[in-house]
Amino acid sequence: MTAPRWSRVLIKLSGEAFAGDEGFGIDGEVVTRLAAEIVAVKQQFEVDIAIVVGGGNIWRGMTGEGAGMDRAQADYMGMLATIINGLGLQETLERLGQPTRVQTAIQMSQVAEPYIRRKAIRHLEKGRVVIFAAGTGNPFFTTDTTSALRAVEIDAEAILMGKNGVDGVYTADPRLDPTAELLTEVSYIDVLNRGLKVMDSTAITLCMDNNLPICVFDLMGENIAPLLAGEHIGTVVS
Repeated sequence: MTAPRWSRVLIKLSGEAFAGDEGFGIDGEVVTRLAAEIVAVKQQFEVDIAIVVGGGNIWRGMTGEGAGMDRAQADYMGMLATIINGLGLQETLERLGQPTRVQTAIQMSQVAEPYIRRKAIRHLEKGRVVIFAAGTGNPFFTTDTTSALRAVEIDAEAILMGKNGVDGVYTADPRLDPTAELLTEVSYIDVLNRGLKVMDSTAITLCMDNNLPICVFDLMGENIAPLLAGEHIGTVVS
């Protein structure tokens, strides 16, 4: 096995990525491809991998709030959506031979373990992939914040933030502004001051306080292995 750039990473997978071109639900082919990439990386590198999954392909709390729902209730529904994605990813990873554990911030003992920091770290040390679902277990916090929080808790050395079809952080939305420029490196403070679309401000601040780098890359480009090999891909926030 090859020694990676970071020995322990947390990968953030957006819920939208699970939907593929359908835009909603779970596309089995996309999840299988993502799982196969993670399995290949585990076989190539001596790296511990934790994953935080979003739930936007099924439900977004802010969408519910916009429709007049109570925001806290809508957020709890979104947490359940992340558990569905987490279980789907677990099943696919294990079908490909990679031992995996799902830990949830909401008690759901019939289908997943409760989140316990020391247990999560032990799973990682044993070579298992650990999927963190149900966000932080609290409304009003995004899965971006969950990623930062769990990464700090498990002593991850970087967050690999996979974006669906976007290859890094731009000065503006490249899909709307053709003059938008890709930033290969940017500081936490610049992200906050310029309102760049990386993570929400709570997550960025937590990463900044703990000197945790964030690599933003195109999730659909099979970029995880090159990142771990030391290649400069996408944008590094540090």
